Amino acid sequence: MSRLMCNILRMDIENIKPLMVFAFVMSVTPGPNNLMLMASGANFGLLRTVPHMLGVGFGFVFMAVLLGMGLMQVFDVFPEMLTVFKVLAAVYMAYLAYKIATARPPKEQAAKGHPMRFYQAVLFQWVNPKAIGMAISAMSLYAADQTLASVLLVGLIFGCVNLPSVSLWAIMGVQMQKVLTNPSRMRVFNGIMAFLLLLSVIPVLRANL
Repeated sequence: MSRLMCNILRMDIENIKPLMVFAFVMSVTPGPNNLMLMASGANFGLLRTVPHMLGVGFGFVFMAVLLGMGLMQVFDVFPEMLTVFKVLAAVYMAYLAYKIATARPPKEQAAKGHPMRFYQAVLFQWVNPKAIGMAISAMSLYAADQTLASVLLVGLIFGCVNLPSVSLWAIMGVQMQKVLTNPSRMRVFNGIMAFLLLLSVIPVLRANL
């Protein structure tokens, strides 16, 4: 373990700086995770959205490390698996968009609804096309040698950058509660979030991950 840490620390600092920028840009820009966190913050508040945020952070890093440690080679051998992921993602995103668009007002949510749970957010990363694309791009660019040290470094950097970045969207959602003061405004907001969720997936689904 100590030798592994030494290898990580000896890595060129010049490679870490662009990786941090890449991680921040990819994590903070709109995507399924961020839009859902914003909707959750607006509908459930920040405290109840914390498990969702933690699930996004942990789930993405876990997936990225698995990809870096060899799962990408499986995709190279069986490229149809990515097509399966895309189809699953499209279906699941449509379902989530429907759930957001038809969400009850906050008072009813408190009694009957619940935000995405930790394990659900972890599993969601595997059908989130943006997250899969981010992980593959990060490992291809910054852990091309596929050594354990480089893979863990990419995971560590994303772990430090991703969670604070996505949390901003939940906080923005909480701030929206000041504007969404009646059920009609909340329905309009949820409808817009549902539409943007679907819209955010289209370019990624078209891309060759």
